[in-house]
Amino acid sequence: MVGADTAWIIVATALVLFMTLPGLALFYGGLVRSRNVLSVFMHCYAIACLMSILWMAFGYSIAFGTGGSGYWGGFGKAFLSGVTADSVFLTLPEVLFFAFQMTFAIITPALIAGAYVERVNFAFVLSFSALWMLFCYAPVVHWVWGGGFLADGGIFGETGVKDFAGGIVVHETAGLAALIIAFFLGPRRNKSTPPHNPGYVMIGAAMLWVGWFGFNGGSQLAADGGAAMAVTVTHISAAAGSLTWAFWEKIKYGRASLVGLVTGTIAGLASITPASGFVGPIEALIIGSIAGILCQEAVTLVRNILQIDDTLDVFAVHGVGGIFGTIIIAAFGEAIWAAQIGSLLIVGVFTCIVTTVLVKLVGAITGLRVDLESETNGLDLSVHGERAYDMNS
Repeated sequence: MVGADTAWIIVATALVLFMTLPGLALFYGGLVRSRNVLSVFMHCYAIACLMSILWMAFGYSIAFGTGGSGYWGGFGKAFLSGVTADSVFLTLPEVLFFAFQMTFAIITPALIAGAYVERVNFAFVLSFSALWMLFCYAPVVHWVWGGGFLADGGIFGETGVKDFAGGIVVHETAGLAALIIAFFLGPRRNKSTPPHNPGYVMIGAAMLWVGWFGFNGGSQLAADGGAAMAVTVTHISAAAGSLTWAFWEKIKYGRASLVGLVTGTIAGLASITPASGFVGPIEALIIGSIAGILCQEAVTLVRNILQIDDTLDVFAVHGVGGIFGTIIIAAFGEAIWAAQIGSLLIVGVFTCIVTTVLVKLVGAITGLRVDLESETNGLDLSVHGERAYDMNS
C-alpha cells in the first residue's frame, strides 16, 4: 500500500459524502417551496443512511465481487466477507475502496430525489431507492468498473467503455430513472412557485463543486498527476458551464439568474465527470462551454416539449450532461465510438426497464404520491410533522 494514495482517497471519500450531505441537500432544498425544504433534507439524509448499510450488505459484493460473472459480482463479499484492514485493492486498503465507492452509491439515488420532490410518498422514496441501488446501480457498476462485460476485454474488445468517474454509471442511470419516475408520478399541482431560497441553492452548488474534486480526482485511486489533472479539468469545466449557462440565459430571457449560474456549474461538472481522466484543460473548456447551453436547452425540451415535471431538472442536467460527456470522449479520440455509444444504449435500456418495474412494484405496495391535502400543505408538516421556518419568531 502507498501511504499517499491512502491519505488522498480518505480525503476524497469525505469530499464525495460532503456532496450529498450537505451539498445536494442544500442545492435541492433551496429550489423547492419553503413548506417542503425539510422533506428534501430528509430524503437526502435517509437515503445516505440506508444506502450505506445496503452497500455494505450486498451492493459492494454485487458491484466488485469476484465470484460472479461479467454481469453480476455475486455475494462472495456480502457484509464485507473477507475484507479486513489488511486486504488490498491496487495500492489501497480494500476497506477504503469500499468506503469510497459507498459514497457514490449514496449520491446516485439521492440525485434522483430531485425529480419527485414536493409530492412523493416517503415510504416509496426509501423502498425504491434501496431496490434501485441493488438491482440497477450496483450491476451497472460491475459492468463498467468491476471488470464486467462493458469493461476492457468485454464485448467491445480489449478497449472497453471509458467512464472515468460516472457519466454512465452515475449520471445516465440517475437521470433516466428520474425522468421515468417523474413521468409516472405526474406533475405537481402548483409548478409556478419559484425557488424559496436561492442562497441555499448557491451554497449547495458550491459544496458540490468542492466535493466533485474528490468525486473525479479520487477516481484515479492514486495521489499522482492523473488525479491532479482530473481535479483541474473538473474545475475548468464547472467554471465554463456556469458562464455559458448564464450567457445563454441572458440572450434568451434578458437576464442571468443566480440559480441559472450555479445550475450551469452542475451541468459542467456532470459533463466532465466521465472524461476527467482522459482530457486536458482545453478539452475541459470546450466540454463545459457546450454543457452550459446543451443542458439548458434540455431543460426546455423536458418541460415544454415532453411536458414531464422532472422537478429539479435531474435528467436535463445530470442525465444529458453525463451522456454528452461520455460521447465526447470518443470525439476527442480517447475512446472507441462503438464502446461509448453501445454502452450508453445498453445501460440506458437496462435502467429504463428496471426503473419502470420498480416504480410499478413499489408504487403498488407503498403508494407513489401523497394525497392532495398533504401536497397542498407541504410535506414538511404533513409527512414529517416539522416546519423549517417559524414565521412567528
